[in-house]
Amino acid sequence: EICMSSMIGNTVRASIFGGSHTEAIGVVLDGLPHGEEIDLTALEQQMARRAPGRDKSSTPRKESDTPRILCGLLDGVTTGAPLCLIIENTNTRSKDYSDLKIHPRPGHADYTAYVRYGGHNDIRGGGHFSGRLTAPLVAACAILKQMLEKRGVVIGTHLAQCAGVEDEPLAFGGEALARQLRALGAVAFPALSSVKAKAMQAAIEAAAAGGDSVGGVLETAVLGLPAGLGEPFFGSVEST
Repeated sequence: EICMSSMIGNTVRASIFGGSHTEAIGVVLDGLPHGEEIDLTALEQQMARRAPGRDKSSTPRKESDTPRILCGLLDGVTTGAPLCLIIENTNTRSKDYSDLKIHPRPGHADYTAYVRYGGHNDIRGGGHFSGRLTAPLVAACAILKQMLEKRGVVIGTHLAQCAGVEDEPLAFGGEALARQLRALGAVAFPALSSVKAKAMQAAIEAAAAGGDSVGGVLETAVLGLPAGLGEPFFGSVEST
């Protein structure tokens, strides 16, 4: 039999659960260090950046994306126990998806999931294969990024190219790059140039208006990693 696994990680393990139209979705983080203060306001700011329906360049489905931490945090500080975070689903219209068992969407996992799980998969909104599951991943990463920043590790990603529009380049390193990466974590649309961001958004909206989509190139930088991370051979940066 084929079973689904939705866990990742070794030292810190993340397990996501739920589906697009279940009561809630969420993540369990196990292996977090104890005594780590978590800025919940900063966490909600990252969730707001991900939340759909904010402009025409994202999905129109609107959700509050307000995370609720059930355990693992006491007075804003990690306890060392597994941290469980849930996000309630509110904008669900399951009847909209009743036809998918007969006509699976070619751009989604409907058919693949049907074959792999013998028709037992939840088809409502794509179920566990929905882009909605990126919400608990964003929440988990927002928590982990806070811990990394305290240790001098800064991570950021920008949309380097989209629909033929190129963003400004990332700095080579040092404090200039650190400033760029932190700035990217504070804007809704991940581009260094506000002018280029507007051009990209316009191209996305124009494609959507015609029933089409556009591709893009993401560029990620990690600053402040100590030397010697990873394990030879399969745990090197390149192998991973």
